[in-house]
Amino acid sequence: MTEVQTANRIPLDDYAAVIGAGEIEELRALARPLQGRRVEMVNSTAVGGGVAEMLNRLVPLAEDLGLLFRWDVITGGEDFFQVTKSFHNALHGAPYHPQPRDFDIFREYQQRNLHRLPLDVEFVIIHDPQPVGLIEDRTNGKNHWVWRCHIDLSHPNPTVWNFLHSYVSRYDGAIFSSPEFARQLPIPQYLFYPAIDPLSEKNRDLPPEFIANVLSRYQIDPLRPILTQISRFDRLKDPLGVIRAYRIVKRYFDCQLVLAGGSASDDPEGAQVLKEVHRAAEGDPDIKVLELPAWAPLEVNALQRASSIVIQKSLREGFGLTVSEALWKKKPVVASAVGGIPTQIIHKHTGLLAHSVEGTAYQIRFLLSHPEIAARLGERGHEHVKENFLITQNLKRYLTLFLSLGGAV
Repeated sequence: MTEVQTANRIPLDDYAAVIGAGEIEELRALARPLQGRRVEMVNSTAVGGGVAEMLNRLVPLAEDLGLLFRWDVITGGEDFFQVTKSFHNALHGAPYHPQPRDFDIFREYQQRNLHRLPLDVEFVIIHDPQPVGLIEDRTNGKNHWVWRCHIDLSHPNPTVWNFLHSYVSRYDGAIFSSPEFARQLPIPQYLFYPAIDPLSEKNRDLPPEFIANVLSRYQIDPLRPILTQISRFDRLKDPLGVIRAYRIVKRYFDCQLVLAGGSASDDPEGAQVLKEVHRAAEGDPDIKVLELPAWAPLEVNALQRASSIVIQKSLREGFGLTVSEALWKKKPVVASAVGGIPTQIIHKHTGLLAHSVEGTAYQIRFLLSHPEIAARLGERGHEHVKENFLITQNLKRYLTLFLSLGGAV
């Protein structure tokens, strides 16, 4: 079976305490013409990464509104995910010289998955490049297909993008996370911000005793500044650059660094990057490298809430939801000015942006020296997330899209 079972459902009415009863009623009004309509979401992994995390929260909420949602995950061998990881990096602008066999492997697995998935519902949403070729199974005129791209396409490798363009141009629309990611396409393009769930285990309030217990378990000192980056161990998240920035800050402040994250089943590079991080951290007991499973959201929550400053030093980034997670917890954030991060971090208003290792270190030192400014940034960041990056906003955009594509019956 490829269908994913989502997390326990949280009733939509529970979100009224966060966004207000009026917003809940607006969602219900938008959903009434869509009740009983079928939607299929398809991506490449059920755990690990922001896409799976969002779908795990979005699907139950949509079902609570009466839509019939199905979430499927494609399958693939190591050869397929090696190719799609190379595609991913190339679309972010990394050097890549694809071979004809790479495209053959991609096409072969698209065909295999076409035989496994139903793809016969009214609305089909395909997430990211890995399953983009499933459009070949479309029956013209009988359903609506939309490609949801979560990655930064501002400077893609032209060979890879031209190959994918041949598939994307056949969809009814494409969704991007930032205006800068839009491409020349013959189809409508939509802006959907990724989103966090404020009531999920990763984001809900935690008792101080639980946070203290997590710090004790990982031997993190609550009395000294804690710098934290939560991310998959991926080169584009630049964990080695984070360590270099920390070492600069360490000359001035007796601080600690936490690098915590996991891996995704569609990312074959993660284990190698983790080894490199362990080597770089070797010999410094104040660097904590934590490989956390996908089922440890409470631990991630606790680490973010215990942090003095949260870092997101990505080299490329589709959006970087860990930024919104930290801002929701009113934490000051220092992040790279790449991808969708500047949408979340308005420099000197909701956080601080940086462009290098040295710049990251400078901004961290500034915030450690000015805790009152750090606190103000965290407060403003929380309000910014509340207004723009919650899962209920994401749900509203999907409802509006379905109404636009399919109308009422």
